[in-house]
Amino acid sequence: MRFKTGVSLGGGFLLLLFFSAAFCEAGGAVSTANPHASRAGIEILRRGGSAVDAAIAAQMVLNLVEPQSSGVGGGAFMLHWDGAAQKLTTFDGRETAPASVDETLFINGGKPLRWKDASSGGRPVGTPGLLAMLEQAHRKHGRLKWETLFEPSIRLSRRGFAVSPGLSAAVDQNRETLTGHKAAKLYFFSGSGEPVAPGSVLRNPAFAEFLSSAARMGSRALYGGTLAREVQKAGGRLSASDLRRYKPVMREPVCGSYRSYLVCGMAPPTSGGITVLQILKILEQFPVASLSPMSAEAAHLFTQAARLAYADRDTHIADPDFHPVPVAELTDGQYLKGRSRLIDAGKDMGEASPGIAGCVAERGGAASEFPSTTHISIVDRLGNAVSMTSSIEKAFGSGVMTNGFLLNNQLTDFSFSPLGKDGCPVANRVEAGKKPRSSMSPTVVFDESGRLRLIIGSPGGSRIINYVARTVIAVLDWGMDIQTAVELPHYANRNGKTELELGTEAGRLAPALREMGHDVVITKLRSGLQGLEFKDGKVRGGADPRREGVVFFEN
Repeated sequence: MRFKTGVSLGGGFLLLLFFSAAFCEAGGAVSTANPHASRAGIEILRRGGSAVDAAIAAQMVLNLVEPQSSGVGGGAFMLHWDGAAQKLTTFDGRETAPASVDETLFINGGKPLRWKDASSGGRPVGTPGLLAMLEQAHRKHGRLKWETLFEPSIRLSRRGFAVSPGLSAAVDQNRETLTGHKAAKLYFFSGSGEPVAPGSVLRNPAFAEFLSSAARMGSRALYGGTLAREVQKAGGRLSASDLRRYKPVMREPVCGSYRSYLVCGMAPPTSGGITVLQILKILEQFPVASLSPMSAEAAHLFTQAARLAYADRDTHIADPDFHPVPVAELTDGQYLKGRSRLIDAGKDMGEASPGIAGCVAERGGAASEFPSTTHISIVDRLGNAVSMTSSIEKAFGSGVMTNGFLLNNQLTDFSFSPLGKDGCPVANRVEAGKKPRSSMSPTVVFDESGRLRLIIGSPGGSRIINYVARTVIAVLDWGMDIQTAVELPHYANRNGKTELELGTEAGRLAPALREMGHDVVITKLRSGLQGLEFKDGKVRGGADPRREGVVFFEN
């Protein structure tokens, strides 16, 4: 393998790889969760914009047309590949806890709050990080002027867009959250209380005004006192000083080999990079390529590897500025080879224990991650690429709406209980200024010659890791094209029940898995995988049919 590791510059890790000019002939492509967003990204590419420029334009449109999933009121993680400089950089735009909170934020009467009582209103709102992160990425990798990137979203906000079936259904399913806050209720419901109907035109002049301010002022448009006052009125702790202090972070990526490939993801506070790599490295010890993708044998091996990886994840991964995360130890090849020996080819292992000692959280006090997130995969004609996952946590976040956008409830990604099973301090407990753990897993894969092979990511809460890892396997081991890979029926495990996707071929695996001792549940598994695959000098796109995504090509 002709990989060359880089050096750390300016706080960001740069991974240096061999780059083939033949790839440049592939042209640009944008894969997002909504046609309007993919179209906005392609518009920017055709105007000479970079992959980062296109990501910014697409994300602003997603904020408008898919408000249940992401936006400037939330956060994101981004991987960026610079084709000319042959450098991989990562950007952490995760939300932070206000300075006034402590580990009792979700405790009442000595007990953790119910999710229902904790997830809405101002209490769970963290300092948003998305806009500041995009601004930082644009300063380093943008080609078009910042204000240009807001033109598609401003235009669509004013003109209006046809409400999709997915948005209408999400509004209806989240009535309680949205009707509890005046601005959201007025925007998403009619005077008679009916949710916005599919096909109806929805305009958002307030968001257009905010976007116009952001186009002129940058992230300063967001980080003023008005936002903090709105959160405080809703019972939150966010202050103007929290907003002023927010800064995105460039972190060292998590990279490791998988067979003849190099897989790179985000470092903590997201668990995605480490845990995806752990699953892959554990499975490297087994002949996965020889198994049928929808066989009980494949599902068994995958779920056992996932159990082992999630046991480590739940114990060790948290904000590295507050808790020392043993990244090198958790991704060490020999360590993971040893973990693989715990897998019995014919019997479910039950709940796995972490391989490195640490504070194990109580199940009832663990963080709850919901699947209302989105992913963007982009490549431009110069070979620059972006893999970015963004979120406001549960559908419509906290339900608090201001300036036409919704605010996150990401603080619920902290463990509600600060103490673990043995009374030890949980790594992912609430602390002032800390970033909650995430499962967002934007991923980039390089082939044995160092060329881009795959860009992938997904929404899906804590199941994201399962979705991404299995899609990587589907492309690399089973030889599937990216669209076939993202359509593959899901099986998953988060160190608990083995989950099989309802209404798909996965359900027929239940009897055989139960025979092996699995506690099986057949349920909805709504991924939203958006990917790009690079092979034979061509770029191919994949969009998950479980959502409303689409891939557009520049040429």
